[in-house]
Amino acid sequence: MLSPEIMARYQEWLNADWCDAATKTELQNLQKNEKELEDRFYCDLEFGTGGMRGLLGAGTNRMNIYLIRRLTQALADCISDHGEAAKARGVAISYDSRRFSREFALETALVLAANGIKAYLFAELRPTPTLSFAVREKQAIAGVMVTASHNPKEYNGYKVYWEDGGQLPPEQADVIIAKMQQRNTWQIAVADKGQALNQGLLEIMGPELDDAYVAKVHEQMLNHQMTAARGANLNLVYTPLHGTGTKLVGRILRENGFSSLHMVTEQAEPDTEFHTVAVPNPEEADAWRLAEKLAAKIESAGQGHVDLLLATDPDADRLGVCCRRADGAYQRLTGNQVGVLLAYYIIKQAKDLGNLPIDGMVIKSIVSTALANKVVTGLGVTIKDVPVGFKYIGEQIKLMEESGHGNFLLGFEESLGYLKGTYARDKDAVLAAALVAEAALYYRELLNMSLLDVLQTIYDKFGYFLDTQVACTLSGIDGREQITEIMRILRADERPEIGGLPVMRREYFDRAEVWEQADNALKPLDFPQVDMLGFVFADGGFIRVRPSGTEPKIRFYFCIAGENEADAQARVQNIKQDFFQPVSQYIKKF
Repeated sequence: MLSPEIMARYQEWLNADWCDAATKTELQNLQKNEKELEDRFYCDLEFGTGGMRGLLGAGTNRMNIYLIRRLTQALADCISDHGEAAKARGVAISYDSRRFSREFALETALVLAANGIKAYLFAELRPTPTLSFAVREKQAIAGVMVTASHNPKEYNGYKVYWEDGGQLPPEQADVIIAKMQQRNTWQIAVADKGQALNQGLLEIMGPELDDAYVAKVHEQMLNHQMTAARGANLNLVYTPLHGTGTKLVGRILRENGFSSLHMVTEQAEPDTEFHTVAVPNPEEADAWRLAEKLAAKIESAGQGHVDLLLATDPDADRLGVCCRRADGAYQRLTGNQVGVLLAYYIIKQAKDLGNLPIDGMVIKSIVSTALANKVVTGLGVTIKDVPVGFKYIGEQIKLMEESGHGNFLLGFEESLGYLKGTYARDKDAVLAAALVAEAALYYRELLNMSLLDVLQTIYDKFGYFLDTQVACTLSGIDGREQITEIMRILRADERPEIGGLPVMRREYFDRAEVWEQADNALKPLDFPQVDMLGFVFADGGFIRVRPSGTEPKIRFYFCIAGENEADAQARVQNIKQDFFQPVSQYIKKF
């Protein structure tokens, strides 16, 4: 039986004047499905790492037009607290190809306009990095990107950016959460679109922003002359997976000389249903099926073999890469491998060209591979670990600019996110596609090496690390409690070794403390307080555990050293078996 609180929430929506007839019908059809109603109304969808993401549908725990209005009103209240100048600076808004993305973006603009806040709305869908750039270019006070990134088609989301173009910092996120709680109403004023346009409170952004953005991306390339002269020699296949990348990724590659670019036509157009893939995620093997099919067709037609397959997720902030092996098959690179390859290429090129800054810095998420730390420091450059979420990389860029210390070279996350340059403050797959293509061309044309050859060279010099992840979805009320219990059990785990490897360090990020085997004592941990736990081994490998900030998931990151891939694989399996033992009632598949 549903609790009185859940029934009250449900009845409020059924009887509200602000709730449209279609939404009420959707809810009435669920009256006999108590489990579904409970999941839709037992809580409000949470504002997590920079925004919200969830299943589409009616209810307080779903993404819908009413949640968009309520969240935007809280953002408007936050901006209004900064005064009339902040309201006049406005908010840049973009959206991807998902269900209701365009409607949610327009609704965001009209709620802002109703509060006297100018809205800059893209005329059509654009990538997330373009939105980040637009915030900076327009000197807006904030930005909103309507996207659920690489999630299934049933999801959508709402990411908030602040004035530097980075995702919302924690202090501003707390203000927005507080504003939502203070208002505690779903009835929100919405401006008329025509009036908002006439009053100058709504401005539609067009191609001029694309041109400015593309110019900044061009500036990040390292070998313009080489790509212009030899870019046609690299055969590329690219798929935008029905998302926002089609125009800008294609444009930046062709303008940099990569004229032998082949687009997967079946996935080139936006599609809310993502008909050709189970999930539009470049990390999934299924996402590459049509790209590999096109590569085989090109080769069988006598047009040469395809060197690289590239894929971007729906909002084009994540890039997937597949490299052709000597046997003709394609090997998918992990985000960690691409991040290491880009760091190696960028630093080596800067050294060769004589323009490596003395205070150059690479920034990565702390769950990204330990190999990057060895490679970057081995090349004489500083590397810094930050919490999960690209906003933390953006924050470090801002701190470097404000302090005058540090020169940003590259930021990356293991989840296929990369950024070079400071024109944007979020990961950029448009730029990453061009950089990976340039690196592949450089190594092939000048050193007769593939990216896989370069990766092996890195392993030979710096050591082999295998990075893998286990993600467990635990939905609903029970799932939330289970995730909390898993974290409690693992925080109490003080085993001296895991899978035969001595634990040299235990990191309690939630309370900013660290235990080190060397002195068997707790010490302060110089790292932001986040809901995460870590176990570190003597060779720099680690296990880190983190509940997701935007999904009902808990993630386990394993970075394990080995003599080679086979050795590391065997170690990982042994470590997983041992590590999950205390929580085996919750984690059954790994």
